Amino acid sequence: MVSQFRCASRDVRRGAASVELAVLMPLLMFLFVVAVDFAQVFYYSLSVNNCARNGALWASDTVAQGTSPYTSVQQAALADAANLRPAPAVSSATGTDASGAAYVEVTVTYTFRTITNYPAVPSPVNVTRTVRMRKAPTAPTFN
Repeated sequence: MVSQFRCASRDVRRGAASVELAVLMPLLMFLFVVAVDFAQVFYYSLSVNNCARNGALWASDTVAQGTSPYTSVQQAALADAANLRPAPAVSSATGTDASGAAYVEVTVTYTFRTITNYPAVPSPVNVTRTVRMRKAPTAPTFN
């Protein structure tokens, strides 16, 4: 009699664990997919940041442009975007700041589509980074 009671209670515990898993599995899968999406957005934002920095670095130094394998700001910026499909949009602008120093500003924009289409998770995520660098002088100035 005691052995039959132990066997029945073990079956009840297994059944309860199966029901708990079935109830929690959709939530666990949702959290996993959201975590994967967040990690991808973070990775792509780092790639876009590197693209903008590389483009601004290329555009800020006219002397180094002669030895560079790139012929434009877009090529220099997209050199770090080999893993981004489709390629991000690159724009650049030049100007002078308040102290009169010339600068170049490169903006890279990439639209990332998430895996999930749940209401709480935005599907298209725009990742935009802008980097501003002072232009390097072509000849050194001595005071």
